[in-house]
Formats: sequence, structure tokens, C-alpha cells
Amino acid sequence: METQRNLRKTRVGTVVSTAMDKTIVVAVADNVRHPLYKKIVKTTKKFKVHDENNECNVGDKVEITETRHLSKDKYFRLVKIIEKAK
Repeated sequence: METQRNLRKTRVGTVVSTAMDKTIVVAVADNVRHPLYKKIVKTTKKFKVHDENNECNVGDKVEITETRHLSKDKYFRLVKIIEKAK
């Protein structure tokens, strides 16, 4: 019998900070409809992401996925760099 792992959320975002060692901050933008006024509102959420090789730079577009907690507020890891900053 194979045990199936739960599906983990993957998100695409932009690197906004690389000041920490092996950690980057990724901003993920999302468009949501306001519940009362029905207008589309852009929201941004920042996640701390584990970057083992310190290979990302500010402005890179990256794909991240959920993982176990690696520190107090770091529970995502880098999957791949989609596009390098220009």
C-alpha cells in the first residue's frame, strides 16, 4: 500500500528581500472581490521562504511550496526560480 501525502499549496510570487541568510521574503499578490462593493481589490501577502543555496535576488519571480515549520514564521521552501530579475 502506498501512502499518499497531502497536497501542499504552491504559490508564485516576487522576491522582495534577501537580507537574511538562507531566507528570502516573497510577496504573493492576489485579486479578491470585495464582499460588499464587488470591486476587485489587489491584496499582497509576504512569506518567509527557505532558500538553501542563497540563489535568489530581489525581483526574481519564484515558485514556493508549503513545508513543515523551519522556524517561528518560516514554513515555505523554494521550488524553482521562474524568471531572474533584469
